[in-house]
Amino acid sequence: MTSAELRDFISLGEGFTIEFKRSLTTSISRELCAFANSSGGYVFIGVEDSGVICGVQKHNKLKSELQSIARSFDPALIIDVESVDTVLALSVPPQNSKPYSFSGKFYLRDGASSQQMNRNEIREFFFQEGVIHFDETPCDSFNLQKDLTKEMWQSFIKKAKIPENIEPMQVLENLHLKKDDKLTYAGAWMLTKDITKYSISAKVLCALFMGTTRTNILDRQEYTDDLYSIYQNIINYLQAKLNTEFIITGTGRIERLELPVDALREAVVNALAHRDYRSTACIQVHIFRDRVEIISPGGLPAGMTKKDLGEKSIPRNPLLFGIFFRMDVVEQLGSGIKRILELSREYGTPEPVIETDNNWVTVTFPRDPAKAGIPEESEGPVKGTVGGPVGGPVSLSALKQKILLQCEKEDHSRDELLKVMDMKASGYFKRSLSELIKNVYLEYTIPEKPGSRLQKYRLTETGKSLIEELDKTKRKDRNERV
Repeated sequence: MTSAELRDFISLGEGFTIEFKRSLTTSISRELCAFANSSGGYVFIGVEDSGVICGVQKHNKLKSELQSIARSFDPALIIDVESVDTVLALSVPPQNSKPYSFSGKFYLRDGASSQQMNRNEIREFFFQEGVIHFDETPCDSFNLQKDLTKEMWQSFIKKAKIPENIEPMQVLENLHLKKDDKLTYAGAWMLTKDITKYSISAKVLCALFMGTTRTNILDRQEYTDDLYSIYQNIINYLQAKLNTEFIITGTGRIERLELPVDALREAVVNALAHRDYRSTACIQVHIFRDRVEIISPGGLPAGMTKKDLGEKSIPRNPLLFGIFFRMDVVEQLGSGIKRILELSREYGTPEPVIETDNNWVTVTFPRDPAKAGIPEESEGPVKGTVGGPVGGPVSLSALKQKILLQCEKEDHSRDELLKVMDMKASGYFKRSLSELIKNVYLEYTIPEKPGSRLQKYRLTETGKSLIEELDKTKRKDRNERV
């Protein structure tokens, strides 16, 4: 550091990363500890609080004392000390072994001062730095004798590929899902029928919106099962609400979801495995006309930056990640983001956009609004019909498929369809019916009176042809699996 650089630092005044000391005192250990547990900083010995240089003598002796103090930290602290004229410039670079303590006490930088952390602050700091993992801590509210049912256990060991002849308590110990005679949170999340009983924010909210904003909700679901079931439910929701192209070929029909389902799976499991379960927020999956957002609370784990995404992984919940690995839900560590991008490129869809801050990670999959099947907020209901079948690839949602299958059995009114499909009336259902009429897959039984109370919906010849293709493909898929 040059004299000019020293003057520049002093001109900035004391703050989060700069501290002035008139002389070397015992409080220096507190400042060094606070800088080590923060993002690093500088201590200038021989400078008054006002910024006036007073200087110090015996630099070599002071340097030796400072290095001795640094070695007495737990763990040992790395510092750099140099003489700049009459001032000792002490630099504490960002450290890699947080948290640091001195004489059994932990300090953290708070503005321009260094404060000792209390018990709760120490615990929080340990979580933030990944020293303690929340999924490995005991879940006091889970009673192994009362809450662990035979049904849930059989389901778990089947998915996790665990032999039935091993005692449950032995399995839990071997997988580190039991600690101090209590189930860990990772175990509780996998072995419950209602995850909110143990972690209220572990539920997942899925929503379908009209247009491109959150103003109008077309559909909303909340999932609170065990974590594996929640994962499956999210995927099922996405497949039901996104469009599937049915590409009719000479040998049958090819089904193609508008977004790569494997990339969606990776994004969902990343959110479940890496979110901060101490946060009061929950994972949210939002479907818009122009995009799908998978929003996970907690930001990136300590030690990771956005540029590390796709290159390395620091699991926030390593125990949970290991269970997902056993269930073949995730592949090797650190492959998630990289696979999402690669799968999207291979599928021919735009790469997802990944945004991060201190509190959230959002993965956004762009959609083609023209193919989304969701109108803009300003659009009215679909009116009229189009003569003749629609050629080429057909975008058909799961809801439309179900409506066609019901109308294949017999003609139905709108209320009858809602009843047999166990659904409630919604704008989304009404638009789906209108679009099936528009594309000549359904027709009115009383075409001259569309609004008649006796009106029903009937499958057209075009609709029957599409149903036949659906049946052929399903039979073919079953035969191939056999």
